[in-house]
Amino acid sequence: MTELPPLENAVLPAGIRSRFVDDVNGLRMHVLEAGFEEKDRPCILLLHGFPELAYSWRKLMVPFAAAGFHVVAPDQRGYGRTTGWDADYDGDLAPFRLLNLARDALGLVSALGHRSVAAVVGHDFGAPVAAWCALVRPDVFRSVALMSAPFAGPPALPFDTANKTPQGGAATASSGGSIHDALAKLPRPRKHYQWYYSTRQANADMRDCPQGVHAFLRAYFHMKSADWRGNRPFRLSSWAADELAKMPTYYIMDLDKDMAATVAPEMPSAEQIAACRWLPERELSVYSAEYGRTGFQGGLNWYRCRTSGAYDAELQLFCGRTIDVPAMFIAGKRDWGIFQVPGSIERMQNNACTRMLGCHLVEGAGHWVQQEQPEQVSELLLQFLTQQDRQAASKRKR
Repeated sequence: MTELPPLENAVLPAGIRSRFVDDVNGLRMHVLEAGFEEKDRPCILLLHGFPELAYSWRKLMVPFAAAGFHVVAPDQRGYGRTTGWDADYDGDLAPFRLLNLARDALGLVSALGHRSVAAVVGHDFGAPVAAWCALVRPDVFRSVALMSAPFAGPPALPFDTANKTPQGGAATASSGGSIHDALAKLPRPRKHYQWYYSTRQANADMRDCPQGVHAFLRAYFHMKSADWRGNRPFRLSSWAADELAKMPTYYIMDLDKDMAATVAPEMPSAEQIAACRWLPERELSVYSAEYGRTGFQGGLNWYRCRTSGAYDAELQLFCGRTIDVPAMFIAGKRDWGIFQVPGSIERMQNNACTRMLGCHLVEGAGHWVQQEQPEQVSELLLQFLTQQDRQAASKRKR
């Protein structure tokens, strides 16, 4: 990849700058910053998801800076103007595993001269990265806010198995494909989007789609937002094919369709696009220009690490560990991401996070909660940080 210039000031809100930080775990990391004028400000680190960018945090950064923080949002490994990662499907997948993504975040914080951050905030696939940051290095990541993707805790180790007689033999030793077989056998055959995103053709399906990257992203963002009337999420009873199939097709896809074909029928009208204040065309153009240049494979590699199971063993090292720093969860009230893994939000609240200070579902927002309702999200996050300060002050007085 050739080196790129920073984002132009014309596409950024006043008070935000774009620059590069070299030598971050092998990356030349592109970051957006606000509140950088004064030294020694407490830091907030913002981690985006898919298919997003550091730019996804543009509406929150200036309010946080006004509240006295140094606010940093990177293009994560595989995204945007950050370079040093391999876009080849057949390249090394290991750099995209969760613990290395957390190492990226730790390296950036250190490179910027911070010993710790007041909060790490993650949205979508950025949420598990933020969660692992807080779980593995609570001394650095002193609180965590997760958005749209609940964190259910580290994967479990097989327990008390040494003296049990194996049941079913090798034929049932692995059940990983069973849910996919069951989805494919439904009267309306389906497939899970994360396993589709892990296929070789997924990148080209989106990058080279008939409608073009810009129109694809417009339909994708629209269909997962509160603007799309089909988003009426509810709890699912189990990880079973007939239950999962109750979700929209951007999660449980028709078996014979790719993602571009899935969202194309829901492309908003010209009038709806003109009325979309949370993502006007000039802002969507930032995304489409970046993905038109890079493709989607970098972000898709994150899904491949998850679906392959290749890196579960190193995560099982932390089996039974909890997030013990202050934590909160925010999602749009019309976001299916809350319920896409049945039971996750309950495990997050009851087990994975021992100091859960709030779980908020925001009215008028779907999956892109920090873009759709930035004022509400900013207020909730600042309240969360203030609450921590009050608790810390109370402890000091005892």
